[in-house]
Amino acid sequence: MTSQPAHIATASGTLWGLSGVVAFSFTVIFTRIAVDELDPLFVGAARAVVAAAIAGAVLVATRQRLPSGAQWARLAIVAGGVVVGFPLLTSYALTTAPASHGAIVIALLPAATAIAAVLRLRERPGVVFWIAAAVGAVAAAVFASLGNGGFGTIRPSDVLLLAAVAAAAIGYAEGGVLSRELGAWQTISWALVVVSPLTICLTAASATIDPPHAGASSWLALAYLAIVSMFLGFIAWYRGLAIGPMTQVSQLQLVQPVLTLAWAAVILGEPLSLPTVLGGVTVIACAAVAVRARQRPLRAQVAGAGRDGRPLRHTRSGRPVAARE
Repeated sequence: MTSQPAHIATASGTLWGLSGVVAFSFTVIFTRIAVDELDPLFVGAARAVVAAAIAGAVLVATRQRLPSGAQWARLAIVAGGVVVGFPLLTSYALTTAPASHGAIVIALLPAATAIAAVLRLRERPGVVFWIAAAVGAVAAAVFASLGNGGFGTIRPSDVLLLAAVAAAAIGYAEGGVLSRELGAWQTISWALVVVSPLTICLTAASATIDPPHAGASSWLALAYLAIVSMFLGFIAWYRGLAIGPMTQVSQLQLVQPVLTLAWAAVILGEPLSLPTVLGGVTVIACAAVAVRARQRPLRAQVAGAGRDGRPLRHTRSGRPVAARE
């Protein structure tokens, strides 16, 4: 069976990755809608419970092999970041913060993920990378401060959003490494299953203390978060990264905050003020520089890296060929 031409494979990877980004771009919007009537603990935990049920059924139906002992611990790290940490922290933050405000702070995620990957893989990027990452963090902090009524004013919601970014970055980085061993969609599926006892307990506790009562819009928003944001979106995103080129597909994440700002204006009617636009442009630009700066040294230090960022193996004649998975 012949492989796809390079340009077709690249287009396929880009389309899958873009599908994931579009799915994720609604996450902040629908979280904001859901927490208007539902307890944030219930929103953050219940979405993971529903997604875990779907993931578990798919794992059983496809007869996936069980992860090894060490992989279970690493799956717990992924789950702590993207299944528990990010959903719960953003749910609580968006009870008071506008969706557009949250989108700008979360725009730090690409740069934060790059930093987490650098630390996880023990890479040594250049000075430009660290400068861009630092400037982006400062820009996000300044935006959050100005958006709260004056420089130096940081609200608890901003702390929660920044913590959510850190949690997701760690989960993305570890998940990216682990997906090379378990497979892309299998990684997020096992992560959902691993942490399901905790999310089930949290959901039950929240429902007992504050029985959920909400209108159709809140329940539909929660359904989207569970089915699309927590499962289908990850399948599309990891599928795109797997097809690659990974260095190109990963940059699509920079489009996410722009889309979220547009949805906030259209769906929630939130105004796009000049500080919001300037803050978004600055943070996204810094994240783009950081991501690109990290990728250049990585390709340079891996002799003869392939188009997808994987190292090349060499034949006996010395000709480099792409390494197989």
